[in-house]
Amino acid sequence: QVQLVESGGGSVQAGGSLRLSCGTSGFTYSEYCIVWFRQAPGKEREGVASIDSYDRTRYADSVKGRFTISQDNAKNTLSLQMNSLKPEDTAMYYCAAEAGLCGSWWTDRNLFRYWGQGTQVTVSP
Repeated sequence: QVQLVESGGGSVQAGGSLRLSCGTSGFTYSEYCIVWFRQAPGKEREGVASIDSYDRTRYADSVKGRFTISQDNAKNTLSLQMNSLKPEDTAMYYCAAEAGLCGSWWTDRNLFRYWGQGTQVTVSP
């Protein structure tokens, strides 16, 4: 059984930093794609950053240069370092995983079977 558990959310002022973590268990695909999505109230869930089993990364334009996705395979943990946070980064953040390498489809939430429960990030002005 695949489980994803996010942690690290919280409240921060604009310009601050947060580090989100996603612990994985039961996810044993040799090739995979893991994505951080976020969803703000009244908005669609959007892909923020992705990483695959070859450590290749992709980012949404809105977070490039501010967010960094990484993984520690020994610990089965995925991280999202978020710097220079803005109020528009306020959202529920989810990690999602799927078998297969990330492609242009990485931002499509409908293609991911495995999801965590989410962690809230709130950035105040």
